[in-house]
Amino acid sequence: MIKHWAIFIDNNSNKTKFIDDILDGKATEKLSFLNQLKGALFSKHAVRKLMDYEDRHGTKTITEETTQSLKSMSSGEQKKALLNYLLKQNVDYFILDNPFDNLDTSSQKKLSETLHQKSEHTLLIQIISRKSDLLPFITNYGYLKEERLQFYNQLNDLPTTNSIEEYLHKIPEAIHTVQYSAESLIHFNGVTVKYEDKTILRNIEWEIKKGEFWQLIGNNGSGKTTILSMLTGENPKGYGQELFLFGKKKGSGESIWDIKKNIGYFTPSMTDKFGGYHSIEHMLISGINDSIGLYTRPSEAQLRLAKDWLKLLNLWNKKDTLFNELSMGQQRLIMTTRAMIKHPLLLILDEPTAGLDDTSAQLLVSLVNKIARESDTATIFVSHRIEPGLNPDKIYQLEMSTSGSKGRIL
Repeated sequence: MIKHWAIFIDNNSNKTKFIDDILDGKATEKLSFLNQLKGALFSKHAVRKLMDYEDRHGTKTITEETTQSLKSMSSGEQKKALLNYLLKQNVDYFILDNPFDNLDTSSQKKLSETLHQKSEHTLLIQIISRKSDLLPFITNYGYLKEERLQFYNQLNDLPTTNSIEEYLHKIPEAIHTVQYSAESLIHFNGVTVKYEDKTILRNIEWEIKKGEFWQLIGNNGSGKTTILSMLTGENPKGYGQELFLFGKKKGSGESIWDIKKNIGYFTPSMTDKFGGYHSIEHMLISGINDSIGLYTRPSEAQLRLAKDWLKLLNLWNKKDTLFNELSMGQQRLIMTTRAMIKHPLLLILDEPTAGLDDTSAQLLVSLVNKIARESDTATIFVSHRIEPGLNPDKIYQLEMSTSGSKGRIL
């Protein structure tokens, strides 16, 4: 009987080194038997490497059976393509790095079934941040504490997550408030999006008003990314349609910057753009100016505002810490706050909890709930995962069909 493993991680675990050591034949202790075996990695990092290869060489790598490149796919579709490719490889084991992140519920179920079948003759090592994602047939457990691997006989023996205390302070006010008198911020009035002969969105009806808290859900490939690109004004498919962004019909003379100044936006991939030596205090202040980093001396008002937010996040004592020295969970809190610091009319959070451990995800959800409750900013939270404790006012679901996805308010 094959002995499968689950290695639990938190946002301080050195996951990259751990995975690299295994694949390089440098595994230790109870996993040292892997050094004689051939393995493959199923992860978002592997997808990014393949996308970079496609960009450099102008060719497709693992998507030869489709007309799409990896970059044009949703994150969930990318992971499906990678899995199909890996299943054809002749390897002894798979490392599954948070395999269920970015997958819709039905895709998670199919992946779990596929992995269960694969487990009968191939060793699986699941790197896991969320206990609810544990594959049910795995009964051997480790916990990666920074770079040290600890082993446990029982699941209940694993370290528990910290309790989440309610934030005591109200969220700080913006230095300058956006002047906008109407209630309606965004209005899709029968909007349809097609690419060549394929309809992605069909007759979308959706109105977002001031202060509303929405969750946007839908299966992989249902058009969530397309909707978001229309909200931010980046998708030209809105021209000539009944799409109204902050009181103006798309194509009525507004610039993309006129739209973006009203929006705070965060998706985990944005953290890759902030590799420079920026303190978290300056990172927050840069959100006021919509810049990557801070290149002018901040005003006293800006410094006070950053201090208030960092105190709220219990990170004031780390104000001079470089952003890339924070844990992933702390980085997400900073980036969510950075998107919110100017109190935009609309805050868009695209899969903000992907890859987070349970404690960090709970902290971020608590912050988002607080922002929605204590401000006039409308919030759109995009996630495949049903996050415990998330309290949206409404849910907008994209339902796929052969003639394009339609929207429904739940």
